[in-house]
Amino acid sequence: MGRPSEFDRETVLRKAASVFWAKGYAATSTEELVSAMGIGRQSIYNAFGDKWRLYLEALTDYQQRSTSAHIRRLQGPALAVQGIQDMLDGLVDDDDAVRALGCMGVGSACEFGATEPQLFDLRAKASAHLRDKLVKRLREGKTAGQLDTKLNVQQTADFLLMTMTGIQLAARSGAKAADLRQLGRFTVERIKASPSL
Repeated sequence: MGRPSEFDRETVLRKAASVFWAKGYAATSTEELVSAMGIGRQSIYNAFGDKWRLYLEALTDYQQRSTSAHIRRLQGPALAVQGIQDMLDGLVDDDDAVRALGCMGVGSACEFGATEPQLFDLRAKASAHLRDKLVKRLREGKTAGQLDTKLNVQQTADFLLMTMTGIQLAARSGAKAADLRQLGRFTVERIKASPSL
């Protein structure tokens, strides 16, 4: 019978994710993972397999948590338009160091593009799930008169997802929090219903 693990799997996985998030897959060494995770190399192999499988698991966990957070903010307020604004605002961290990390999922897309089917499928699944929730809130906003009635909700959902990617890339490039939040507000203003005269 194998010796039981002497570490919390979720904790060490998220420590690994923090290294991959900051450096990307290729630039992360096994030594850096051992140091960050606080467990031996053999323990990493026993628990997670090789570096690639550790990266996949870390990215999957990150993607699930970040998508859930986006959806919580989107669905939280009673007003659909406020939920959309909250979702965009939630992308922007006040801590310069955290904000500069951008999004691990977007970083993965930048590093691998569409060359790795496992990563492509992971991103597509998360994006489709969030898109479905966005479409629903956009429909609610249109019905309630908060959003422009001429909006195509499918295209608007795609536009918002691309805006999110742009905000996260700009954050990684060093954009200031105030500028990123202003971009989010500008975006929401474009889809709001015009005030009655």
